[in-house]
Amino acid sequence: MKSIPTAEECIEILKKNGCSRSVINHCKAVRDVAVKIAEKANADVKLVEASALLHDIGRSKTHGIRHAIEGAKILKEIGLSKKIVRIIERHIGAGLPAKEAKKLGLPAKNYMPKTLEEKIVCHADSLIENSKKQNIEKEIEQALMNSHEEYAKRLAMLHKELSDICGIDVNKI
Repeated sequence: MKSIPTAEECIEILKKNGCSRSVINHCKAVRDVAVKIAEKANADVKLVEASALLHDIGRSKTHGIRHAIEGAKILKEIGLSKKIVRIIERHIGAGLPAKEAKKLGLPAKNYMPKTLEEKIVCHADSLIENSKKQNIEKEIEQALMNSHEEYAKRLAMLHKELSDICGIDVNKI
């Protein structure tokens, strides 16, 4: 399955892999925001939609930080495109540099989103708390309260970058 799956196929993939209803609802909420950003940013909407729906498939195995790696592994085994696999792998922590990834117990490699689509899914995930939209300032404030200054900086930078590309504050999308 090298092509990009439809929304319905993505939901089936999540269910078949044992994702809970709350994870699926979260993925749908991330999809809704990500697609709106993708449309404003002239990104690949189909790729963003499928990737946003599948971004937390790894939560069928773990709810820890490794869910991105587990998700990428599942989707690679299914035979989904490398673009989707990379988006899933890079959606955590507003992107993680190799040094920080290693500190968190992940393989020491760069998990920073590079493509526009990777950045959109990564950021849309930060704009959704459970399955409700939140302003990025709330996530930044929470990061700072937990002494995650680097994460807070990455959130703010990604928000500004996508807002500039879209020509509107992404909070308002």
